[in-house]
Amino acid sequence: MSYTSLNYHIVFSTKTRKPFFNEEEIQAVSRYIGGILKNRKGCLFLGNGISNHIHLLCSLHPESSLSEIVRAVKANSSRWIHETWPHLATFDWQDGYSAFSVSFSGLEKVSHYIRVQQEHHKKMTFEEELLLLLKKHKIPIKPEYVFG
Repeated sequence: MSYTSLNYHIVFSTKTRKPFFNEEEIQAVSRYIGGILKNRKGCLFLGNGISNHIHLLCSLHPESSLSEIVRAVKANSSRWIHETWPHLATFDWQDGYSAFSVSFSGLEKVSHYIRVQQEHHKKMTFEEELLLLLKKHKIPIKPEYVFG
């Protein structure tokens, strides 16, 4: 028997950071993504965002590949968004994503951070937020990917 605690904070934006979602839609997308993760033996603890990006706090099954899970989440949620909201016909997710491992002891802090996204983004753009996250995690930054 193996024991794991594989928790991630995953962030990705809409294509070209275009604002597509209202608050109700971002919550519906988060719930749908929770179902995708559950079908792949994962668990969404919390999903939230604003009009142009989403944050996910989740755990993954040890046999899952992070990149495969994100690919499935983005593909399936994109299809669902197009089927559910015809007015979002031009919607698409960005090509990449950011993911940060989260220890069990850090789950509550990251949960709080994700919960207050609407308030947080009254003071900061997505690009500014992403730069801070990348710097905090000591990830080398390529401005062309952050600023499109």
